[in-house]
Amino acid sequence: MVVDSAYYEILDVEIEASDHEIKKAMKYHPDKNPDEGERFKEISHAYEVLSDPQRRAEYDRFGPDGPGGAGGPGGMSADDLFANLFGGGGGFGFDGGAGFGMPPRGPRKGETMRTPLAVSLENLYNGKRTKMAMEKNVICVTCQGRGGKTGATKPCTGCKGRGFQVVAKQVGMGMFQQMQVPCKDCDATGEIVKDRCKKCKGKKVTAEKKIIEIFIEKGMTNGQKIVLKGEGDQEPGIDPGDVCLVLQQKEHDVFQRDGADLMCRIDLSLTEALCGFDKILLTHLDGRGIRVKHPAGSVIKPNMVKRIPHEGMPIYRRTDDRGDLYIQFNVEFPDDKELMDLSALLSALPPHPPASAAKHDIIDECSLIPGDIDAYGSTQLPRNAYDQDSEDEGHAGGGINCTQQ
Repeated sequence: MVVDSAYYEILDVEIEASDHEIKKAMKYHPDKNPDEGERFKEISHAYEVLSDPQRRAEYDRFGPDGPGGAGGPGGMSADDLFANLFGGGGGFGFDGGAGFGMPPRGPRKGETMRTPLAVSLENLYNGKRTKMAMEKNVICVTCQGRGGKTGATKPCTGCKGRGFQVVAKQVGMGMFQQMQVPCKDCDATGEIVKDRCKKCKGKKVTAEKKIIEIFIEKGMTNGQKIVLKGEGDQEPGIDPGDVCLVLQQKEHDVFQRDGADLMCRIDLSLTEALCGFDKILLTHLDGRGIRVKHPAGSVIKPNMVKRIPHEGMPIYRRTDDRGDLYIQFNVEFPDDKELMDLSALLSALPPHPPASAAKHDIIDECSLIPGDIDAYGSTQLPRNAYDQDSEDEGHAGGGINCTQQ
C-alpha cells in the first residue's frame, strides 16, 4: 500500500503501472513542455522518481518527504529527460530534431506584459479608438543584439553557456539534492561579453517608447482583456511576447452598471410624482436626451424603480442587442414654508385616517424634532451602566420629555 499517490496522478498512471507504462505516459504527456517552467519541473521530477525502481519503492513507502521523493522538482534537466525518453543526446541536440519523429521546437516566446487601462463608461458604451504610449525593450540596433562587437561574445565557462550552475544541497542525513542556481559569472545569460556595446552596455536591448493604437469595442466589460500580439519586449533569439491590457471601468457620476443593465437615480417633485410628467429625464451616455411621458393617476412612490427596455449597455459584438435601463425615483417633498396654505392640498388628498382606537392605560404626548441617522447609536452610556446593582435601578435621571395624560 502506498502512502502517497501524487506523482502517479501527475503522470496520470495507475499505482500498479509498469515501468513501460510510466515511460509511455511521460513520453506522451500533454503538459511536457520545458517552456512551462514549474509545471515541467513537477512532471519531470515525478517521472524521475517513478522511473527509478529504488526511489519508487521508497516513495511508495515514505511519500514525497522520504528518501525516494526528496528534493522536489528540478533535479532533471530538459535534455536529460528527453535523452532518457528517446535516447541519444536529448531533445535539444544539434541534429535539429527531438528524436522519434518529434517536430523541432520553434523559438521561445517572451513573457506577456500585463497593464491596466482605465476606461470611462462612455467609451465602453460608444466604443473608441485611442492611442497610448508605452515603453518596451527592443533589440539594440548598434550591436544587433550581440551585446558587443562581432566575436566579442563567448560562452560562459562557469556554466558552460547554460545560464545556471548545478550545485548539491544537503536535504537530510547523508542525502543530497542537485539543484540549479543562476550563474553569477554571467548574470544567468550564459555568455561573457567583452568590449560591451556602448549603447546598450552589453544588455543587447534598449528601452524604446512607442505609440500604440487601441480599439475599445462597444459593450466591453470591466476586467476584459485586449491583447496586442507581438508588442511585448524583444530579446535576441526569442519571439516578442504580447501586451495584455486589462480594462478597468471608471466610476460614473450618473450611471451604475451591472452586466448589460444600467441604473440611475432621478429626482422628481411631489407634483410630478402625483400628477405625472412629460420631460427629458436624463442625458444618456451617447448624448441623447431620454424623454419620458408618465400619465397622471399613476403615482410614483419614493424609491420606486421603473425600467426602460433596451436602453442599457450594448452587448459585446452583438451591439444591436442591449440591456435595460433601470431608474430609481427620489421624490422631493416641499419645505415647511411652502405649505402655508394647506386647504387646497387637503381637499385634493385622501382624508385623514381615523384616530387609533387602541386603548392604553397611559398615553404620552411627544414631539418630533429633526434627527440624523448618522447620530443613531451615538448616545453614550455611563461607564458603570452595566455594573449597577438591581437596587439602583429606577434612580437614573433624564429620559424622554413627554407629558403623561
